[in-house]
Amino acid sequence: MTSPGTITTLAGSHGALALHRWSAQQPSFVALLAHGYGEHAGRYDHVARRLSDAGGAVYAPDHIGHGRSEGERAHVELLEDIVTDLGTVAKHATAEHPGLPVVLIGHSLGGIVAVRYVQRAVGPVDALVLSGPVIGGNPAIFALLDLDPIPDVPLDPAALSRDPAVGAAYAADPLVYHGPFHRESLQTLKDVVATIAAGPGLGDLPTLWIHGELDPLAPLAETRAAFERIGGSNLRQKVYPGALHEIFNETNSDEVLDDVVAFVREAVPAR
Repeated sequence: MTSPGTITTLAGSHGALALHRWSAQQPSFVALLAHGYGEHAGRYDHVARRLSDAGGAVYAPDHIGHGRSEGERAHVELLEDIVTDLGTVAKHATAEHPGLPVVLIGHSLGGIVAVRYVQRAVGPVDALVLSGPVIGGNPAIFALLDLDPIPDVPLDPAALSRDPAVGAAYAADPLVYHGPFHRESLQTLKDVVATIAAGPGLGDLPTLWIHGELDPLAPLAETRAAFERIGGSNLRQKVYPGALHEIFNETNSDEVLDDVVAFVREAVPAR
């Protein structure tokens, strides 16, 4: 049985972090979940519940400047501090569940955060799941840096999922950032993509990369090229035909979550 999701606060690098938590009654692994740009961890309630039903103690912070956490909205030039904050969450989680293996899950921007977490060896990771990670960048979005001023073009909710209800809920969510990209944030993302490409790679870390075939925000070709550089020797990948960016919220989300749970159970068998 899974406990209801709870929200607490934790001291982060730039103020209080909202920390979402779900847990099985007797968890067999810890899952750290890093959300994407402009959104918040509350959008992953169904993902966390599926993981906790499978035996996970799930911890998901709202990043600096996102959701219920403090900080200027969606300014991700503090990205390396977001990575550091995830390490703070990990220390909290493993103190509550000593000895359990750690599964790190990152979606979109959270995929960048997760890869940097591994590259910097911030904390122990036993398995890695990357959903639509923007580790190869997005040339169309980075091209906005050539414009002055950057146009007020917020993220299009229609790019998220083939399910129109997902986009509608996103557009109506007051905890989602609906403004334009910040120049400093775009430059940071472009720079971090280059940092990731320089390595180190993921080595023999069990890694599952899952992606929507038609993802317009983390283009498949650029992401695949990034994995060719850093993918490591224990990389599995699955591309879902016709799917867009948020595969956890796609019309085949049950299939996606089944694949994630199966991977986790194999990578970190119950102790």
